[in-house]
Amino acid sequence: ASMEGLKYFLSVLHHLFLPMMTLALLYLALYSRLARASMMEVLNSDYIRTARAKGMSEGVVIFRHALRNALAPLVTVTAIQFGMIFSGAMLVEVVFSWPGMGTLIYSAIGARDYPLIQFAFFVVAVCVLLANFVADLLYLWLDPRTR
Repeated sequence: ASMEGLKYFLSVLHHLFLPMMTLALLYLALYSRLARASMMEVLNSDYIRTARAKGMSEGVVIFRHALRNALAPLVTVTAIQFGMIFSGAMLVEVVFSWPGMGTLIYSAIGARDYPLIQFAFFVVAVCVLLANFVADLLYLWLDPRTR
């Protein structure tokens, strides 16, 4: 008996909850602390005081001026840690028996399938390089001074 539609979707969500929480809670603490510290630093800067003195609404000051500059450290840390996030996801896949790159690499190591291991790590390396490239593109959008 195969599941279809909403019942299948709910089953996938149910089985994805623990692996997702395992990955999310670790990085949620890091990114929330970093975002708060970055936003506090930006909100105390001179250009924010100037924007407030011009009479701009608090929403415009926060979302148009402060948030874009506060996101730069988050983009940096996310790009740098993308490899760690990827390896953490691999470990979670193995522990929770979720099919993916982590399970593939784990089984390839057990079988001593060196070409598969090399290709899998090549794919991971390309993903890390792409994440860093996307971070560089995001810098151009976030900070006009980098253009």
